Amino acid sequence: MKATRKLITVNEDLCNGCGNCVTGCAEGALAIIDGKAKLVNEVFCDGLGACLGECPTGALKVVEVEVEDFDPEAVAKHLKAQGREVPDHMPDPASLRLDQKGSCATKPGGCPGSRAMTLNRPAPQASASPCQQANVPRQQAASISNLTHWPIQLRLVPPTAPFLQNARLLLTADCVPPSFPDFNERFLAGRIMLLGCPKFDDAQSYIDKVADILRNNRIKDITVVQMEVPCCAGMTAIAQRGAHAAGVDVPITTTVITRDGQIQDPASGGFRPFA
Repeated sequence: MKATRKLITVNEDLCNGCGNCVTGCAEGALAIIDGKAKLVNEVFCDGLGACLGECPTGALKVVEVEVEDFDPEAVAKHLKAQGREVPDHMPDPASLRLDQKGSCATKPGGCPGSRAMTLNRPAPQASASPCQQANVPRQQAASISNLTHWPIQLRLVPPTAPFLQNARLLLTADCVPPSFPDFNERFLAGRIMLLGCPKFDDAQSYIDKVADILRNNRIKDITVVQMEVPCCAGMTAIAQRGAHAAGVDVPITTTVITRDGQIQDPASGGFRPFA
């Protein structure tokens, strides 16, 4: 059965044959053939892009095409034939198809680990502005996480997830939490976190997702937390362009984290917001 869905493509001119993507694909959809990464079979690829972050040259890209549905049974046979372990859960093909607007359709089923849920945690108290706390000595991490929802990866969060309504969004780059010791206490309290990488992930799909979230929910504000490296400035661009596409006027503030785990003061001139 053919369906419009997302699929990995390989730019062979950029591919150096390192094989990182092959080991990064749990479904065995990629292989090194004649020194280049190639998609073995479209039915093995779920299009979620777990392999994107493994590619050092940017040769991989997620595209929307009309192809055969992802086939979990074919993947299982393929992996067993290679003597590889079959993942406990794989997406339901229906959950990977695209609706008429080009966004992933929200359908029942799919990987249990990607289903939207609100975690049963005590309601946290929102922290003060991170920039106002820049000179405050770091405190020990809270013994209870301030995370109140799941999933947290931007590409996996349904735009209609209940926890998004009337939320304060925290749009942050994947590298920030491990770089900033008290990220949980300083940034996460009272906010709904959405993680992503503006360098290796599909930025346009993130813009579309943010726009869908803003259209479907009354969002109070968006806090962007990104690293000081230039490629990370794309997180602010994603928030701004998503808001523009949705036609929504929502407050967006950006905090930059240095590579040694400090908050960078925008007034110092070290950070220039995306224009």
